[in-house]
Amino acid sequence: MNKNILNYIFLSLKGFAMGAANVIPGVSGGTIALITGVFERLINAIKSFNIVAIRLLFKGKIKELIKYIDLWFLIAVFSGMIISVISLARVLKYLFESYPVFIWSFFFGLILASVFYVGKTIQKVNFGVILFFIIGTALAVSISLMEPATQNDSFFYLVICGVVAICSMILPGLSGSYVLILMGNYELVMIDSVNNADLGILIPVIIGAIVGLIAFSHLLSWIYKKYKDQTISILTGFILGSLGVLWPWKNENFLLDAAGNFILKNGDKIPQVATKYIPDSFNKEVIIAILLMLSGIIVISLIEKIAAKYSK
Repeated sequence: MNKNILNYIFLSLKGFAMGAANVIPGVSGGTIALITGVFERLINAIKSFNIVAIRLLFKGKIKELIKYIDLWFLIAVFSGMIISVISLARVLKYLFESYPVFIWSFFFGLILASVFYVGKTIQKVNFGVILFFIIGTALAVSISLMEPATQNDSFFYLVICGVVAICSMILPGLSGSYVLILMGNYELVMIDSVNNADLGILIPVIIGAIVGLIAFSHLLSWIYKKYKDQTISILTGFILGSLGVLWPWKNENFLLDAAGNFILKNGDKIPQVATKYIPDSFNKEVIIAILLMLSGIIVISLIEKIAAKYSK
């Protein structure tokens, strides 16, 4: 097979994994990008949508434009992400409803392993790097303890959701889906609108996502180049701090009125931060959950080895 075609297939698979991660609350597509070695290239490609690119377009220099914005790379990654989001939305909804402990366990293992593999890319450990790691962890834990807002389908709020979610999605350790939960619009945006192809919801979110992605990528690229070890350190902290969101054993809590009845918003119960607990018995469910955690760790280890071998 042609080497370039093989390369784009690998990039599409990485995009597919990023898309799957972004659908799941608590998992970050940016983490997958960092682990699979496309994070920096992705940020640089996105930020290349600037005045220079516009000039090349208007001058008709299409070949130069394609090279400047790394177009084929972006097409490969984003096509994989789009296919993943569309194809996995229904499957993940069923799995989370039917086997929540097992699904959360697998992803807990994935992210736990990610802490090690992302952290080990830090070249020089010093006080500043350690401090940023602590700050990143504290911020992620703080976000995980916030109370979710109620659902809001107004145009401008959906645009803001798109901006905030996409910035979260490309930050390793900070889940765009979880941020949407906090903003009250996860089910509306990531599940219902995707499954029903509701353009009234999707279009404002996409507008916000495009604007936020281009603007944020410039800032992130500059920080990543100038303070690489510190950036990786705080991102590793984000990943570690997000583990609390992924803890498999939790009871879903919903807002109640004074009479103890569920408060509904558009017919849906309003979620609060889930109450986490430790299983009090070593039963079949716990054993399967632990095995799935180990499977998640193994998957990340294999991805890391394949990525390292392929990059050589």
